[in-house]
Amino acid sequence: MVCRLAEAGFTPPGWVFPVAWTTLYLLMAWSAARLSGLPGAGTVLALWALQIALNTLWTPVFFGAHRLGAAMLILAALWLVVAVLMVMAWRLDRLAGALLLPCLAWLTLAGALNFSIWQNNPDTNG
Repeated sequence: MVCRLAEAGFTPPGWVFPVAWTTLYLLMAWSAARLSGLPGAGTVLALWALQIALNTLWTPVFFGAHRLGAAMLILAALWLVVAVLMVMAWRLDRLAGALLLPCLAWLTLAGALNFSIWQNNPDTNG
C-alpha cells in the first residue's frame, strides 16, 4: 500500500532536492578531503562519518517507513552533529568548516519540512 503524505506548504519544487543534495555532498566531501590530512582531525572525521550515517538513516525512516517523529529525532541529532562538526572543522581549517555551513542551512529547512509534514499527517507513527 502506498501512503501519500500531506506536504508542507513551503516545500521547494521537486527538482531542488537532487540539485541541493548533490551540491551538499560535494561540499561535504571537499571539507573531509581538506580535513583528512591534518593532524588532530580524528574526532572531526569521526563526526563527519556520523553525520553521513545519520543522513543515510533518515531517508528510509522518513520516506520508507513514514515514521515522521523518529525521522525528526534523527534529523535533530544530525543537525547537532553537523553544527559541532562545523565548529570543530573551522578550528582546524576555516574553509573546511565554512564548506559545511550550506549543509547546516539545508538541514534547518529539512527540519522545518519534517516537522510540518509530521504535524500535517497525524496518522503516522513515531
